[in-house]
Amino acid sequence: MDSKRAGGIALTSGGVPARPGFGMAELMLLLVAAVWGGSYAVAKQATLQLPVLEFIALRFGLTFLVLLPALRPLVGPQWRQGLAVGGLLGANLLGIFVCETFGVSLTSASNAAFLISLCVAFTPLAEWWLLGERPAPRVFAAAAISLAGAALLSLSAHASASSAGLGWGDALMVAAAVLRALMVCLTRRLAGRHALPALTLTAVQAGTMALGAAVLALAVSGGAWHLPPATASFWWGMAYLVLLCTVFAFFAQNHAASRTSPSRVSLLMGSEPVFGALIAVWGFGERVGPGGWIGGAMIVAAAWWVTLPPRRG
Repeated sequence: MDSKRAGGIALTSGGVPARPGFGMAELMLLLVAAVWGGSYAVAKQATLQLPVLEFIALRFGLTFLVLLPALRPLVGPQWRQGLAVGGLLGANLLGIFVCETFGVSLTSASNAAFLISLCVAFTPLAEWWLLGERPAPRVFAAAAISLAGAALLSLSAHASASSAGLGWGDALMVAAAVLRALMVCLTRRLAGRHALPALTLTAVQAGTMALGAAVLALAVSGGAWHLPPATASFWWGMAYLVLLCTVFAFFAQNHAASRTSPSRVSLLMGSEPVFGALIAVWGFGERVGPGGWIGGAMIVAAAWWVTLPPRRG
């Protein structure tokens, strides 16, 4: 079987790692999907108590403080390169969070859930464009299955929600999906150009996002700033978002993105709606119809299919 190397990783001629399978990187991505699946209710409650941009600045500012010890590898000759890579990825992440947060507020929940899942379909194209690696045909097929499953899951979970026409909210969710696809490809492309630990890169990203969100918040509000609420629920929720949904999740994504293909990252992360549905049903008493469970099974099946080793010969 022909192979090549990209970022220090052996790849098949189809752009798939030469020895794919379900390993530690894939397990970490599924854990991230599970954690993020439970983050929507927490983040929604938090943004009801604090403006969106200030909430983003606080969340990632606290993340940066937690990860300050991880910045030690930047003390040396590679600090410029580390700041450049982390700053670029952090700016991309800030764009994702801003588009997602404001997009959800301007469109229906079903539209938002479906449109953000477009990142699964966009990633193979971004991988082909940015990395010059044409994904294997089954990756495109799995992306289509995952996208169809996300549509079924979304339509079933939000069947009672009013449908909004295409507008600014929909455009923002599409932009967030494109940025998500570019994110995993950029992380993979830049991974071979530095030797920074994943936590160091995450710290630089968090600092970039906190600073960018704070500047945007001050510009939008004309210099006004709100103090965060002193309620226990707000700070417990913030701890969950900072420690699990940000520190662990971004570390895991940075760690895994340099060890598996962007398409596999996107498809495994695409199982996030399934975990969100399970948490909503068992944790908040919501109901998901048969179409939703079928859609969830399609997403899981697509994620499992893309992790299987390629046939030899």
